[in-house]
Amino acid sequence: MCTALVVGNMIGSGVFLLPASLAPFGGVSIIGWLVSASGAICLALVFARLGTVLPLIGGPYAYAKAGFGDFGAFWVAWSYWIAILASNAALAVAGVSYATVFWPALGTTPALAGGAAVGVLWTLTLVSVAGVREAGRVQLVATILKLLPLLAIGTLGFLAFHPEHFHPFNPSGTSPLRAVSATVTLALWAFTGLESGTVPAEDVRDAARTIPRATVLGTLLATAVYILGTVAVMGIIPREALASSTAPFADAARVLWGPWGRGLVAIGAVVSCLGALNGWVLLSGQLPRAAALDGLLPAGLARLNGRGSPAVGLVVSSAFATVIISMNYTKGLVAAFTFLILLATLTTLLPYVFSSMTAVLVALRDGRREGQAKAAGRLAVAAVAFLYSLWAIGGAGENAIYWGFLLLMAGLPVYIVMRRFAEPA
Repeated sequence: MCTALVVGNMIGSGVFLLPASLAPFGGVSIIGWLVSASGAICLALVFARLGTVLPLIGGPYAYAKAGFGDFGAFWVAWSYWIAILASNAALAVAGVSYATVFWPALGTTPALAGGAAVGVLWTLTLVSVAGVREAGRVQLVATILKLLPLLAIGTLGFLAFHPEHFHPFNPSGTSPLRAVSATVTLALWAFTGLESGTVPAEDVRDAARTIPRATVLGTLLATAVYILGTVAVMGIIPREALASSTAPFADAARVLWGPWGRGLVAIGAVVSCLGALNGWVLLSGQLPRAAALDGLLPAGLARLNGRGSPAVGLVVSSAFATVIISMNYTKGLVAAFTFLILLATLTTLLPYVFSSMTAVLVALRDGRREGQAKAAGRLAVAAVAFLYSLWAIGGAGENAIYWGFLLLMAGLPVYIVMRRFAEPA
Protein backbone atom coordinates (compact mmCIF):
# COMPACT_ATOMS: atom_id res chain seq x y z
CA MET A 1 0.00 0.00 0.00
CA CYS A 2 2.86 2.39 0.74
CA THR A 3 4.40 1.80 -2.69
CA ALA A 4 0.95 2.24 -4.27
CA LEU A 5 0.63 5.56 -2.44
CA VAL A 6 3.95 6.74 -3.92
CA VAL A 7 3.26 5.46 -7.45
CA GLY A 8 -0.39 6.45 -7.33
CA ASN A 9 0.30 10.01 -6.19
CA MET A 10 3.02 10.43 -8.82
CA ILE A 11 1.24 8.76 -11.75
CA GLY A 12 -1.94 10.78 -11.74
CA SER A 13 -2.87 13.53 -14.10
CA GLY A 14 0.71 14.48 -14.93
CA VAL A 15 1.65 11.93 -17.52
CA PHE A 16 -1.87 11.88 -19.01
CA LEU A 17 -2.10 15.64 -19.67
CA LEU A 18 1.53 16.77 -19.74
CA PRO A 19 2.13 15.83 -23.41
CA ALA A 20 -0.28 18.66 -24.28
CA SER A 21 1.46 21.12 -21.94
CA LEU A 22 4.90 20.11 -23.27
CA ALA A 23 3.92 20.09 -26.95
CA PRO A 24 4.90 23.77 -27.60
CA PHE A 25 8.48 22.87 -26.62
CA GLY A 26 8.74 19.91 -29.01
CA GLY A 27 11.61 17.43 -28.76
CA VAL A 28 13.60 19.56 -26.31
CA SER A 29 11.04 18.60 -23.68
CA ILE A 30 12.52 15.07 -23.65
CA ILE A 31 15.72 16.59 -22.25
CA GLY A 32 13.56 18.23 -19.59
CA TRP A 33 12.07 14.83 -18.74
CA LEU A 34 15.54 13.27 -18.36
CA VAL A 35 16.81 16.13 -16.19
CA SER A 36 13.68 15.96 -14.04
CA ALA A 37 14.02 12.19 -13.72
CA SER A 38 17.64 12.49 -12.57
CA GLY A 39 16.76 15.14 -10.00
CA ALA A 40 13.70 13.19 -8.84
CA ILE A 41 15.78 10.08 -8.23
CA CYS A 42 18.19 12.14 -6.10
CA LEU A 43 15.19 13.51 -4.18
CA ALA A 44 13.86 9.97 -3.74
CA LEU A 45 17.20 8.94 -2.23
CA VAL A 46 17.05 11.97 0.08
CA PHE A 47 13.58 11.05 1.30
CA ALA A 48 14.54 7.39 1.58
CA ARG A 49 17.42 8.33 3.90
CA LEU A 50 15.32 10.73 5.97
CA GLY A 51 12.52 8.16 6.15
CA THR A 52 15.01 5.74 7.70
CA VAL A 53 16.47 8.04 10.35
CA LEU A 54 13.29 10.11 10.98
CA PRO A 55 10.20 7.91 10.42
CA LEU A 56 7.85 10.63 11.71
CA ILE A 57 4.35 11.73 10.69
CA GLY A 58 4.36 14.67 8.29
CA GLY A 59 7.30 13.66 6.10
CA PRO A 60 8.91 16.87 4.76
CA TYR A 61 7.36 18.86 7.61
CA ALA A 62 8.95 16.56 10.22
CA TYR A 63 12.31 16.76 8.46
CA ALA A 64 12.23 20.57 8.35
CA LYS A 65 11.39 20.65 12.06
CA ALA A 66 14.33 18.36 12.85
CA GLY A 67 16.73 20.45 10.75
CA PHE A 68 15.50 24.02 11.14
CA GLY A 69 13.16 24.23 14.11
CA ASP A 70 9.62 25.52 14.38
CA PHE A 71 9.81 28.42 11.91
CA GLY A 72 11.31 26.33 9.12
CA ALA A 73 8.79 23.59 9.89
CA PHE A 74 5.88 26.04 9.68
CA TRP A 75 7.07 27.36 6.31
CA VAL A 76 7.31 23.85 4.95
CA ALA A 77 3.94 22.84 6.39
CA TRP A 78 2.24 25.93 4.99
CA SER A 79 3.91 25.58 1.58
CA TYR A 80 3.26 21.84 1.34
CA TRP A 81 -0.35 22.31 2.36
CA ILE A 82 -0.80 24.86 -0.44
CA ALA A 83 0.82 22.36 -2.82
CA ILE A 84 -1.59 19.62 -1.76
CA LEU A 85 -4.61 21.89 -2.19
CA ALA A 86 -3.47 22.99 -5.65
CA SER A 87 -2.69 19.36 -6.54
CA ASN A 88 -6.16 18.25 -5.50
CA ALA A 89 -7.70 20.99 -7.62
CA ALA A 90 -5.49 20.09 -10.61
CA LEU A 91 -6.26 16.38 -10.32
CA ALA A 92 -9.99 17.05 -10.19
CA VAL A 93 -9.65 19.27 -13.28
CA ALA A 94 -7.62 16.57 -15.08
CA GLY A 95 -10.10 13.83 -14.27
CA VAL A 96 -12.95 15.91 -15.67
CA SER A 97 -10.81 16.78 -18.71
CA TYR A 98 -10.47 13.11 -19.65
CA ALA A 99 -14.17 12.53 -18.94
CA THR A 100 -14.90 14.87 -21.90
CA VAL A 101 -14.28 11.80 -24.10
CA PHE A 102 -17.60 10.41 -22.80
CA TRP A 103 -19.35 13.67 -21.93
CA PRO A 104 -18.26 16.39 -24.42
CA ALA A 105 -20.31 19.10 -22.67
CA LEU A 106 -17.74 19.08 -19.86
CA GLY A 107 -15.24 20.62 -22.26
CA THR A 108 -17.51 23.45 -23.38
CA THR A 109 -19.51 24.30 -20.24
CA PRO A 110 -17.25 25.63 -17.45
CA ALA A 111 -19.97 25.56 -14.77
CA LEU A 112 -20.76 21.90 -15.48
CA ALA A 113 -17.07 20.94 -15.50
CA GLY A 114 -16.44 22.83 -12.25
CA GLY A 115 -19.40 21.14 -10.57
CA ALA A 116 -18.18 17.71 -11.70
CA ALA A 117 -14.66 18.39 -10.38
CA VAL A 118 -16.00 19.52 -7.00
CA GLY A 119 -18.27 16.46 -6.78
CA VAL A 120 -15.35 14.09 -7.42
CA LEU A 121 -13.20 15.87 -4.83
CA TRP A 122 -15.80 15.54 -2.07
CA THR A 123 -16.61 11.93 -2.88
CA LEU A 124 -12.98 10.96 -2.30
CA THR A 125 -12.84 13.16 0.80
CA LEU A 126 -15.57 10.97 2.27
CA VAL A 127 -13.47 7.87 1.47
CA SER A 128 -10.56 9.25 3.52
CA VAL A 129 -12.89 10.31 6.32
CA ALA A 130 -13.95 6.64 6.48
CA GLY A 131 -10.36 5.68 7.40
CA VAL A 132 -6.73 5.49 6.23
CA ARG A 133 -6.89 1.78 5.39
CA GLU A 134 -10.00 2.27 3.25
CA ALA A 135 -8.20 4.99 1.29
CA GLY A 136 -5.18 2.67 0.98
CA ARG A 137 -7.27 -0.10 -0.56
CA VAL A 138 -8.76 2.30 -3.12
CA GLN A 139 -5.23 3.52 -3.91
CA LEU A 140 -3.88 0.01 -4.50
CA VAL A 141 -6.65 -0.94 -6.95
CA ALA A 142 -6.47 2.39 -8.80
CA THR A 143 -2.68 2.16 -9.17
CA ILE A 144 -2.88 -1.27 -10.81
CA LEU A 145 -5.64 -0.14 -13.19
CA LYS A 146 -3.87 3.08 -14.20
CA LEU A 147 -0.63 1.34 -15.20
CA LEU A 148 -2.29 -0.82 -17.86
CA PRO A 149 -3.14 1.89 -20.48
CA LEU A 150 0.15 3.71 -19.88
CA LEU A 151 2.21 0.60 -20.49
CA ALA A 152 0.12 -0.25 -23.58
CA ILE A 153 0.75 3.18 -25.17
CA GLY A 154 4.38 3.29 -23.99
CA THR A 155 5.20 0.01 -25.74
CA LEU A 156 2.79 -0.64 -28.62
CA GLY A 157 2.67 3.08 -29.43
CA PHE A 158 6.07 2.89 -31.09
CA LEU A 159 4.47 0.88 -33.90
CA ALA A 160 2.95 4.16 -35.17
CA PHE A 161 5.90 6.41 -34.27
CA HIS A 162 6.75 9.38 -36.56
CA PRO A 163 10.23 10.88 -35.88
CA GLU A 164 9.38 13.96 -37.97
CA HIS A 165 7.06 15.13 -35.17
CA PHE A 166 10.21 16.07 -33.24
CA HIS A 167 11.37 18.60 -35.87
CA PRO A 168 12.20 21.35 -35.18
CA PHE A 169 13.77 20.15 -31.98
CA ASN A 170 13.06 23.41 -30.13
CA PRO A 171 10.03 25.22 -31.66
CA SER A 172 9.38 27.31 -28.52
CA GLY A 173 11.09 30.47 -29.81
CA THR A 174 13.26 30.70 -26.66
CA SER A 175 16.82 29.60 -26.00
CA PRO A 176 17.42 25.87 -25.47
CA LEU A 177 18.44 26.46 -21.85
CA ARG A 178 15.29 28.45 -21.09
CA ALA A 179 13.12 25.87 -22.88
CA VAL A 180 14.70 23.02 -20.92
CA SER A 181 14.24 24.93 -17.64
CA ALA A 182 10.56 25.46 -18.38
CA THR A 183 10.01 21.81 -19.30
CA VAL A 184 11.91 20.63 -16.21
CA THR A 185 9.42 22.44 -13.99
CA LEU A 186 6.42 21.16 -15.94
CA ALA A 187 7.80 17.61 -15.88
CA LEU A 188 8.58 17.88 -12.17
CA TRP A 189 4.82 18.05 -11.53
CA ALA A 190 4.69 14.42 -12.61
CA PHE A 191 7.32 13.54 -9.99
CA THR A 192 5.72 15.42 -7.12
CA GLY A 193 4.37 12.88 -4.71
CA LEU A 194 7.58 10.85 -4.52
CA GLU A 195 7.65 11.85 -0.84
CA SER A 196 4.08 10.66 -0.24
CA GLY A 197 5.07 7.51 1.62
CA THR A 198 6.81 9.59 4.29
CA VAL A 199 3.75 11.64 5.32
CA PRO A 200 1.47 9.05 7.01
CA ALA A 201 4.43 7.46 8.84
CA GLU A 202 2.46 6.59 11.96
CA ASP A 203 0.12 4.43 9.85
CA VAL A 204 2.93 2.55 8.04
CA ARG A 205 4.06 -0.78 9.45
CA ASP A 206 7.85 -0.95 10.03
CA ALA A 207 8.13 2.63 8.73
CA ALA A 208 11.94 2.85 8.92
CA ARG A 209 12.27 0.03 6.34
CA THR A 210 8.99 0.23 4.41
CA ILE A 211 9.06 3.97 3.58
CA PRO A 212 12.56 4.09 2.00
CA ARG A 213 11.91 0.99 -0.13
CA ALA A 214 8.52 2.25 -1.29
CA THR A 215 9.95 5.70 -2.11
CA VAL A 216 12.81 4.49 -4.31
CA LEU A 217 10.88 1.67 -5.99
CA GLY A 218 7.89 3.90 -6.72
CA THR A 219 10.05 6.67 -8.21
CA LEU A 220 11.93 4.30 -10.53
CA LEU A 221 8.74 2.64 -11.74
CA ALA A 222 7.04 5.97 -12.43
CA THR A 223 10.11 7.31 -14.26
CA ALA A 224 10.13 4.41 -16.73
CA VAL A 225 6.39 4.72 -17.40
CA TYR A 226 6.57 8.52 -17.85
CA ILE A 227 9.36 8.69 -20.39
CA LEU A 228 8.14 5.78 -22.50
CA GLY A 229 4.57 7.07 -22.59
CA THR A 230 5.36 10.71 -23.35
CA VAL A 231 7.82 9.94 -26.15
CA ALA A 232 5.31 7.54 -27.72
CA VAL A 233 2.45 10.08 -27.63
CA MET A 234 4.62 12.84 -29.12
CA GLY A 235 5.65 10.48 -31.89
CA ILE A 236 2.06 9.52 -32.69
CA ILE A 237 0.29 12.91 -32.67
CA PRO A 238 1.58 16.00 -34.57
CA ARG A 239 2.76 18.82 -32.32
CA GLU A 240 0.05 21.32 -33.33
CA ALA A 241 -2.75 18.83 -32.66
CA LEU A 242 -1.15 17.65 -29.44
CA ALA A 243 -0.93 21.18 -28.02
CA SER A 244 -4.73 21.59 -28.23
CA SER A 245 -5.64 18.08 -27.06
CA THR A 246 -7.56 17.70 -23.79
CA ALA A 247 -6.91 13.93 -23.73
CA PRO A 248 -3.57 13.23 -25.49
CA PHE A 249 -3.17 9.59 -24.46
CA ALA A 250 -6.74 8.81 -25.51
CA ASP A 251 -6.15 10.55 -28.85
CA ALA A 252 -3.01 8.45 -29.36
CA ALA A 253 -4.99 5.29 -28.59
CA ARG A 254 -7.57 6.30 -31.22
CA VAL A 255 -4.80 6.51 -33.83
CA LEU A 256 -3.56 3.06 -32.80
CA TRP A 257 -6.78 1.14 -32.20
CA GLY A 258 -9.71 3.29 -33.26
CA PRO A 259 -12.61 4.67 -31.17
CA TRP A 260 -12.70 1.74 -28.73
CA GLY A 261 -9.03 2.29 -27.86
CA ARG A 262 -9.66 5.96 -27.18
CA GLY A 263 -12.51 5.11 -24.84
CA LEU A 264 -10.48 2.45 -23.01
CA VAL A 265 -7.51 4.73 -22.39
CA ALA A 266 -9.82 7.58 -21.36
CA ILE A 267 -11.32 5.28 -18.71
CA GLY A 268 -7.81 4.43 -17.53
CA ALA A 269 -6.90 8.12 -17.38
CA VAL A 270 -9.97 9.00 -15.34
CA VAL A 271 -9.19 6.12 -12.93
CA SER A 272 -5.59 7.34 -12.75
CA CYS A 273 -6.56 10.90 -11.89
CA LEU A 274 -9.10 9.77 -9.32
CA GLY A 275 -6.59 7.35 -7.78
CA ALA A 276 -3.99 10.10 -7.44
CA LEU A 277 -6.63 12.47 -6.08
CA ASN A 278 -7.55 9.83 -3.50
CA GLY A 279 -3.92 9.67 -2.34
CA TRP A 280 -3.47 13.44 -2.16
CA VAL A 281 -6.76 13.88 -0.32
CA LEU A 282 -5.41 11.39 2.23
CA LEU A 283 -2.29 13.56 2.67
CA SER A 284 -4.41 16.72 2.93
CA GLY A 285 -5.53 15.53 6.36
CA GLN A 286 -2.23 14.02 7.52
CA LEU A 287 0.00 17.04 6.85
CA PRO A 288 -1.99 19.66 8.80
CA ARG A 289 -2.47 17.08 11.56
CA ALA A 290 1.31 16.78 11.97
CA ALA A 291 1.71 20.58 12.25
CA ALA A 292 -1.30 20.87 14.59
CA LEU A 293 0.19 18.26 16.95
CA ASP A 294 3.16 20.63 17.38
CA GLY A 295 0.95 23.68 17.93
CA LEU A 296 1.83 25.29 14.59
CA LEU A 297 -1.71 25.00 13.18
CA PRO A 298 -5.08 25.00 15.01
CA ALA A 299 -5.52 22.00 17.34
CA GLY A 300 -8.79 20.96 15.67
CA LEU A 301 -6.83 19.85 12.61
CA ALA A 302 -5.14 17.15 14.73
CA ARG A 303 -8.39 15.62 15.94
CA LEU A 304 -9.17 12.06 14.80
CA ASN A 305 -12.63 10.64 14.32
CA GLY A 306 -13.77 7.23 15.52
CA ARG A 307 -12.10 5.53 12.52
CA GLY A 308 -8.72 7.13 13.16
CA SER A 309 -9.07 9.67 10.35
CA PRO A 310 -8.28 13.44 10.68
CA ALA A 311 -11.77 14.35 9.47
CA VAL A 312 -11.60 18.07 10.35
CA GLY A 313 -8.36 18.54 8.41
CA LEU A 314 -9.77 16.66 5.44
CA VAL A 315 -12.93 18.78 5.30
CA VAL A 316 -11.04 22.07 5.71
CA SER A 317 -8.53 21.11 3.02
CA SER A 318 -11.19 20.06 0.53
CA ALA A 319 -13.11 23.28 1.19
CA PHE A 320 -10.03 25.32 0.20
CA ALA A 321 -9.44 23.11 -2.86
CA THR A 322 -13.05 23.75 -3.89
CA VAL A 323 -12.37 27.49 -3.84
CA ILE A 324 -9.25 27.01 -6.01
CA ILE A 325 -11.23 24.95 -8.53
CA SER A 326 -13.93 27.62 -8.70
CA MET A 327 -11.38 30.42 -9.25
CA ASN A 328 -9.64 28.63 -12.14
CA TYR A 329 -12.60 27.37 -14.14
CA THR A 330 -12.85 30.68 -15.95
CA LYS A 331 -9.90 29.33 -17.97
CA GLY A 332 -9.90 26.43 -20.41
CA LEU A 333 -9.21 22.95 -19.07
CA VAL A 334 -5.61 22.78 -20.25
CA ALA A 335 -4.88 26.39 -19.21
CA ALA A 336 -6.34 25.82 -15.75
CA PHE A 337 -4.43 22.57 -15.38
CA THR A 338 -1.12 24.15 -16.47
CA PHE A 339 -1.43 27.05 -14.01
CA LEU A 340 -2.41 24.75 -11.13
CA ILE A 341 0.47 22.34 -11.70
CA LEU A 342 2.96 25.20 -11.80
CA LEU A 343 1.58 26.56 -8.52
CA ALA A 344 1.55 23.10 -6.92
CA THR A 345 5.06 22.34 -8.14
CA LEU A 346 6.45 25.65 -6.91
CA THR A 347 5.02 25.24 -3.41
CA THR A 348 6.23 21.61 -3.29
CA LEU A 349 9.77 22.72 -4.10
CA LEU A 350 10.19 24.63 -0.83
CA PRO A 351 9.73 21.41 1.23
CA TYR A 352 12.16 19.70 -1.18
CA VAL A 353 14.76 22.44 -0.56
CA PHE A 354 14.42 22.15 3.22
CA SER A 355 14.45 18.34 3.13
CA SER A 356 17.60 18.32 0.98
CA MET A 357 19.37 20.57 3.46
CA THR A 358 18.20 18.44 6.39
CA ALA A 359 19.74 15.46 4.56
CA VAL A 360 23.01 17.42 4.40
CA LEU A 361 22.84 17.99 8.18
CA VAL A 362 22.15 14.28 8.76
CA ALA A 363 25.06 13.27 6.52
CA LEU A 364 27.43 15.63 8.34
CA ARG A 365 26.21 14.35 11.69
CA ASP A 366 26.61 10.68 10.78
CA GLY A 367 29.75 11.04 8.64
CA ARG A 368 32.24 10.11 11.33
CA ARG A 369 30.29 7.01 12.37
CA GLU A 370 29.54 5.74 8.84
CA GLY A 371 32.80 6.63 7.11
CA GLN A 372 33.87 9.46 4.84
CA ALA A 373 33.10 7.71 1.53
CA LYS A 374 29.47 6.95 2.39
CA ALA A 375 28.97 10.41 3.89
CA ALA A 376 30.45 12.07 0.78
CA GLY A 377 28.07 10.12 -1.46
CA ARG A 378 25.05 11.15 0.60
CA LEU A 379 26.23 14.77 0.64
CA ALA A 380 26.56 14.74 -3.15
CA VAL A 381 23.06 13.31 -3.64
CA ALA A 382 21.55 15.88 -1.25
CA ALA A 383 23.43 18.71 -3.00
CA VAL A 384 22.15 17.64 -6.45
CA ALA A 385 18.60 17.40 -5.07
CA PHE A 386 18.95 20.91 -3.60
CA LEU A 387 20.33 22.47 -6.81
CA TYR A 388 17.71 20.69 -8.91
CA SER A 389 14.93 22.09 -6.71
CA LEU A 390 16.34 25.62 -7.01
CA TRP A 391 16.57 25.31 -10.81
CA ALA A 392 13.02 24.08 -11.00
CA ILE A 393 11.84 27.07 -8.94
CA GLY A 394 13.42 29.38 -11.53
CA GLY A 395 11.61 27.56 -14.32
CA ALA A 396 8.16 27.94 -12.76
CA GLY A 397 7.69 31.32 -14.43
CA GLU A 398 6.89 34.77 -13.11
CA ASN A 399 3.14 34.19 -12.70
CA ALA A 400 3.47 31.06 -10.55
CA ILE A 401 6.33 32.55 -8.50
CA TYR A 402 4.30 35.74 -7.94
CA TRP A 403 1.22 33.92 -6.64
CA GLY A 404 3.26 31.31 -4.79
CA PHE A 405 5.27 34.00 -2.96
CA LEU A 406 2.11 35.88 -1.97
CA LEU A 407 0.52 32.70 -0.63
CA LEU A 408 3.66 31.86 1.36
CA MET A 409 3.80 35.36 2.87
CA ALA A 410 0.12 35.06 3.81
CA GLY A 411 1.13 32.33 6.24
CA LEU A 412 3.25 34.62 8.43
CA PRO A 413 0.30 36.09 10.40
CA VAL A 414 -0.91 32.54 11.01
CA TYR A 415 2.49 31.62 12.45
CA ILE A 416 2.46 34.67 14.76
CA VAL A 417 -1.04 33.87 16.02
CA MET A 418 -0.20 30.20 16.60
CA ARG A 419 3.02 31.03 18.43
CA ARG A 420 1.16 33.49 20.64
CA PHE A 421 -1.91 31.47 21.57
CA ALA A 422 -1.50 27.80 20.67
CA GLU A 423 -0.11 24.95 22.73
CA PRO A 424 1.13 21.68 21.25
CA ALA A 425 -1.62 19.06 21.09
